[in-house]
Amino acid sequence: MAASLNVFVYGSLLADDVVRALLNRVPPSFPALLPDFHRFSIKDRVYPAIVPLPKHSVAGKVLMGITVPELEVLDTFEDVEYVRTTVQVTLLDSSDELEAEAYVWSNKHDPNLYGDWDFEEWKQKHMDDFLKMTIGFMEELERPESKPRVATYESFYHQDDS
Repeated sequence: MAASLNVFVYGSLLADDVVRALLNRVPPSFPALLPDFHRFSIKDRVYPAIVPLPKHSVAGKVLMGITVPELEVLDTFEDVEYVRTTVQVTLLDSSDELEAEAYVWSNKHDPNLYGDWDFEEWKQKHMDDFLKMTIGFMEELERPESKPRVATYESFYHQDDS
């Protein structure tokens, strides 16, 4: 059997449609809590960032059985703004602790991080456009000279501004 990993997700990847656009499937998942981290909003972005912060926790879910090729797609999607980090999460259904990969914002002192990010608000305001951007990202990935995700994101969202 091929090696597989668990990935803790806490932002746009909480949406099954976004995961399906990236991986062509929705892996099994379980609600989980990541202790000693905080989920921030990011100025001028619709997706969140997590950074270590004692006495806080981030609710999300663990995608189970992510294959190495799928992890490579997620790594490319998360781009250079995030560092994939191994974390310990607690499954909410069982209180079991589990090792998982998580995408942590690379600059924990970024002045653009603020407040709390809200998934339900994101779903209402941004999910449809974000899903279109994600599908465009996957189409771009198929091209020989693909753009990084940040460039895809910025070109997609700046089209709407004009």
